[in-house]
Amino acid sequence: MTDTSISATRTIDAPANAIFAFLSNPAHHAALDGSGMVQSDSKSDRITATGQVFTMNQHWDKMGGDYQTDNHVIGYDENKLIAWKTAPAGEEPPGWEWVWRFVSAGPDSTDVSVTYDWSAVTDKAMLKQLSFPEVSQEALDSTLANLAAQVSEA
Repeated sequence: MTDTSISATRTIDAPANAIFAFLSNPAHHAALDGSGMVQSDSKSDRITATGQVFTMNQHWDKMGGDYQTDNHVIGYDENKLIAWKTAPAGEEPPGWEWVWRFVSAGPDSTDVSVTYDWSAVTDKAMLKQLSFPEVSQEALDSTLANLAAQVSEA
């Protein structure tokens, strides 16, 4: 952990391509989310390239309950990396991002890491309103545990 990011890593008993295929489908994100905020996908396409935007239905009391986010894909390297910046729907991303990395640890095993990075948030009002990290280390660890359970069942 730094002052502006937290990360979690887990070895998952599945090949990188299977994990990547699962994560690149936004319809699966609610089942993975360890924070409890992600409720469902808003009929987004599979993530296949940078520049795409996928929309998620969320719930968080701090945001007034139900809301949507647009997630702008900023990194894509099939079976190795997927990353996006999150924003309230219809707005430009205010500076936090999610970065997923996949490193083969054998034929049926992958080291998966997720980083939640808010280093690019510069809006002083937002920094006063939110207390980063808004997603805890425990939530990241839980997200990876959920991912491991989902891909081992697939």
